[in-house]
Amino acid sequence: MPSKSSSRLAALTVAAVCSAVSGGVLTSPAHADTVGIHDIQGTTRISPLAGQKVTDVAGIVTGVRTYGSSRGFWMQDPNPDDNPATSEGVFVFTSSTPKVAVGDAVTVTGTVSEYVPGGTSSGNQSLTEITKPTVTVRSSGNAVPAPVVIDEDSVPAEYTPAGDPAANGSINGLTVRPSSYALDYYESLEGMNVQVADARVVTATDPYSELWVTVKPHEHASRRGGTVYGSYDSQNTGRLQIQSLGSTADFPEANVGDTLAGTTTGPLDYNQFGGYTLVAGRLGTLRSGGLQRETTRKQERGELAVATYNVENLDPSDTTFAAHASAIVNNLQSPDIVSLEEIQDNNGAKDDGTVDASQTVNKLIDAIVAAGGPKYDWRSVDPVNDQDGGEPGGNIRQVFLFNPERVSFTDRPGGDSTTAVGVTKVHGKARLTVSPGRIDPASDAWKSSRKPLAGEFVFRGRTVFVIANHLTSKGGDQSLHAQYQPPTRSSEVQRHLQATEVNTFVKDILDTQKNADVIALGDMNDFEFSATTKILEGDGELWPAIKSLPESERYTYDYQGNEQVLDQILVSPDVRRGCDLDYDSVHINSEFHDQISDHDPQVLRFRP
Repeated sequence: MPSKSSSRLAALTVAAVCSAVSGGVLTSPAHADTVGIHDIQGTTRISPLAGQKVTDVAGIVTGVRTYGSSRGFWMQDPNPDDNPATSEGVFVFTSSTPKVAVGDAVTVTGTVSEYVPGGTSSGNQSLTEITKPTVTVRSSGNAVPAPVVIDEDSVPAEYTPAGDPAANGSINGLTVRPSSYALDYYESLEGMNVQVADARVVTATDPYSELWVTVKPHEHASRRGGTVYGSYDSQNTGRLQIQSLGSTADFPEANVGDTLAGTTTGPLDYNQFGGYTLVAGRLGTLRSGGLQRETTRKQERGELAVATYNVENLDPSDTTFAAHASAIVNNLQSPDIVSLEEIQDNNGAKDDGTVDASQTVNKLIDAIVAAGGPKYDWRSVDPVNDQDGGEPGGNIRQVFLFNPERVSFTDRPGGDSTTAVGVTKVHGKARLTVSPGRIDPASDAWKSSRKPLAGEFVFRGRTVFVIANHLTSKGGDQSLHAQYQPPTRSSEVQRHLQATEVNTFVKDILDTQKNADVIALGDMNDFEFSATTKILEGDGELWPAIKSLPESERYTYDYQGNEQVLDQILVSPDVRRGCDLDYDSVHINSEFHDQISDHDPQVLRFRP
């Protein structure tokens, strides 16, 4: 039975009673006469019978979860009412292995409970279920209610209603309108047997045996088979997560652009790791789309190639060095400068005060040489122990790799973990006070977060200022499927402060030398259309070069069915106006189930 996914799925139902109580959803204990499942589900996300005991609720078992701590089963009324807003299915939480089988006709006596998967602080929607059940099997071998077909015609084009201002923006108490909003449509099917057919994969299989498909093949489609997230109003309504009620060993290892051919059928669940999820009793057959990893072109002799690559918590104990090296040499064509994010210290997550990362970096450099690449040199600044966020003890930081045969680094001593880099004018040109150096490391903007690394490079006699960034993550933001609509993006507060710091520093360089070549790059943890990016842009000090690509090609990361931009390279006006700027988001990771990082690297080529 599933193991990796069990630990996550356990949270979906085990927390039911606690979450319901902490969320203040339960009413005073009461008793309801025999009711139907549609009466329990009601016309809102909160059951009108929450907290009440219900007796002899009848249904046909449509799915059984026998693993983990979230054991239970789904049942469905074969005799639906005529209200499309009321679901005919519900999950019965048994805590131990259920003694029922698919096709059993059962009656259930228990308590109607509401809970928020992930806890009330997550902002997720409420889920209705029956807890503390007494289950009676009336007969077996019955026909399971025919699945509701979810397709591009059935799912509305609008994603969600606006939340109720009187309920702090929650949609939980609003009447469900399944013909108007996608989230309402899925809610009206909560717990019911549903089906998708010939569904294209838009997020590859993850380590928890989950993938995402779309039932709307033309909705913001990328040319490689994914679905692009292009604005806060483009949530992509056709996305649906797929899990399995079977063994994870049988779960398909799918890439973006593959298809689950035939029908995939099972109950529609809601969980904290993606919202509405088809938990498949029957999975379609995986049909490959033939997706291949991309390779960018080699920079020409007079072009400077600058790249950013998040190598996902790389430390000497990892087994991915050869794969990362091959990616840099073969897929990225050995860029002249590479900004690496998430380089950990020499003993990784062991929290013993180690901050030096020379073993990690040199192991990667040696692997690059072994892969046929150049002997890169490198520069970085060690952080103060446990002050830059990330995995505890890992001390992640940005690192510059550069090919000394093509580009030189200007060293100016004094740039340590607590010294701020500044800008001065010498002979009419801007120069950094220290190189490498960190931008204002004492600022509250960088509390428990990575400080930007600034360095001065020279290519064919021209100085290029490069700022490597890894802004604070989106952790803590409410999800797109949250009960609060629009969802709160709390992480933006710090990220906006950080973007302001970076823009101010770039402005200092350009105020000193108007035509300076400045590149700010890295894992910005925000979209090209976000307020974070607008702050980085300022009054034209920087421009996100990914906007030079068609909208359907703007993505560096794939999350819950949405291909999106997190990694960026922004350039100063002098870099942009050269008319020879060439940008490539090199898709080698985000679309593949066997990825070595969850980020795709980015490459910029231009002639300084």
